[in-house]
Amino acid sequence: MTGLPFIKMHGLGNDFVVLDGREASLPIGVPQARAIGNRRTGVGFDQLLIMRPAKNSAADVFMEIRNTDGSEAEACGNGTRCVAALVMDELGRDAIGVETVAGVLLAMRREDGLVSVDMGPANLDWGDIPLAQSADTLHIELEDAPLSDAVGVNIGNPHAVFFVDDAEAVNLTAIGPQLETHPMFPARSNIEMVSVLDTDKLRMRVWERAVGITQACGSGACAVAVAAHRRGLTGRSVEVVLDGGSLFLDWRDDGHVLMAGPTATVFNGHLDASLLETAG
Repeated sequence: MTGLPFIKMHGLGNDFVVLDGREASLPIGVPQARAIGNRRTGVGFDQLLIMRPAKNSAADVFMEIRNTDGSEAEACGNGTRCVAALVMDELGRDAIGVETVAGVLLAMRREDGLVSVDMGPANLDWGDIPLAQSADTLHIELEDAPLSDAVGVNIGNPHAVFFVDDAEAVNLTAIGPQLETHPMFPARSNIEMVSVLDTDKLRMRVWERAVGITQACGSGACAVAVAAHRRGLTGRSVEVVLDGGSLFLDWRDDGHVLMAGPTATVFNGHLDASLLETAG
C-alpha cells in the first residue's frame, strides 16, 4: 500500500496521529499538520506526534508535537506515554528516554501495564509560566475575565488552573478561549477547571491551548496535581479524573511530577499523498 504510514493512538481519549520520521525526513509543516488534523477531510487528532532521531544521547527518540492549528507544542504528557509505549515495544524494554523541546523525559511501563512518564520539574515562577507581569502564581488575578484567582504552573508548557465548586457546570466552550488568550498569558495558556472530590482525588476538565476541549491532557493533569497541593487541598499523590478516565500523579519531593495511565493503539493507516500535496 502506498502513502505515508501512520498510527492512530490515544491516552484516555486524548488522541494522536503518530508519524515515523526516524529513517526518512518528513517535511511536515503547518499546512500539512492542519490537513491531517482536520476531522472531516483528514484523520483528526488533538496532537500530531512525529518521531525523529534523538538529539540527546540520553534519549531513544525525539518527539515533535504539533497542535491542530499546526503550531508546535513544547510538551504532551499523554502523547509522550503513547510514543514511549510504541518504542518500548520495538526495543523490548520497559524504560526509555523520550526527547522533546522541553527536555528528555524518562518513561517506564509499570507492572500493572500502565505507562508512566517523569514530566520533569514543575516551574512556578511568574516568568517561567510565563505571565505578562510579576504576580503571585498561587493566586493570579485576571482583569476583565470570566474567572480569576488561577494557579499558574509550567510543566513544559503553560497552565492556568481554576478551582471551582463543580467543574461539570462550567461552560468551558465559552470561557476557555477567553482565558487562553488573556493578556496575562503572553504565550497563551492551557486552561483547567478543577473540583476537589477528596484529599487524593480531583475532577478536571481542560481547554487545551490551540486545540480546544479535549478528553484528557497529561501535562494539564500534572499542573492540576501541583496546584492542588500548593493550595493545601490534597497530598502530593492524587488521582485526576478527566473526561476520558483517570491519570495518577505523584509530585515528588525533588519537584519532578510523575504521571501514569493507559495507552491504546486504535488503528494503522496510510495518508494519501494527495492530502499532503493539497496542503502544501
